[in-house]
Amino acid sequence: MLIARLIADPEGLETKLDALADSLRDADLPVAEMRLLGQSPEVAQLSLPGDDAKTLRRLLDEAFPQADVLVARDEIVVPRLFVSDMDSTMIGQECIDELADFAGLKSEVAAITERAMQGELDFEAALRERVGLLAGLDMQAIEDCLEQRIRPTDGARTLVATLHARGCRSVLVTGGFHHFADPVAETVGFERVVGNRLATADGKLTGELVGAITDSATKRAVLAEEATELGDGAVSCAAGDGANDIPMLEAADYGFAYRAKPKARMAANGRIDRGDLTAILKLLDIPQHDWVME
Repeated sequence: MLIARLIADPEGLETKLDALADSLRDADLPVAEMRLLGQSPEVAQLSLPGDDAKTLRRLLDEAFPQADVLVARDEIVVPRLFVSDMDSTMIGQECIDELADFAGLKSEVAAITERAMQGELDFEAALRERVGLLAGLDMQAIEDCLEQRIRPTDGARTLVATLHARGCRSVLVTGGFHHFADPVAETVGFERVVGNRLATADGKLTGELVGAITDSATKRAVLAEEATELGDGAVSCAAGDGANDIPMLEAADYGFAYRAKPKARMAANGRIDRGDLTAILKLLDIPQHDWVME
């Protein structure tokens, strides 16, 4: 059984849903049930027999290219684990790009970041190259960058706080840096942080990293480790936007590509293109009066 939920423009929604049902039937995916969720009237749910999630996601994308969507292979429930990327997901910025601006190198560093997030460059090599360009930058720039540039994404605090109130553990895992991720996690409400560490000496960045690299394999491993600790049957949810998030998004029961790069969007079974991060709560059918507003 496949379950699909979507949030779309209510104008003409029923007509578009009927057209989608026709397309699904032509693809041998007849809709068993289609309804609006009682708690969130803007959220439509479709139930279908079979297991062809790839075709279902493709037809949903064609019919509702700007909708927020989740496709699952079983009843959708509130997850017990939420693992998320940080940059351009839980915050609206790429920390290394903003930090590079304090060194007068934002355009150069941002170009490398974009290619890495698109999956065009090796992540570790691109990370080391960008960090190397920051050698000699005063540590005060990190504090200034945090204060002046870094802001949580709309809905981030409410999403994490509401999931926490429902018994869901939250972990922030980032290819970025603890200097940024630790205060972001405290602000947003994450219980654990995994990330990279910038090397410093005499109050300046050395252009090196300390310890192992947090990359796409690490992100997937953290999700698997946390899910194992929660026990069999623990439903997991993940959110991210770039190519290095793909293994984590694919491993999660509900993997949300948040305003994501094309490769990440195609890999995930959920996507948020239209709303803010509270769209995840709507797709999980958590009524708004139960949200923890932060």
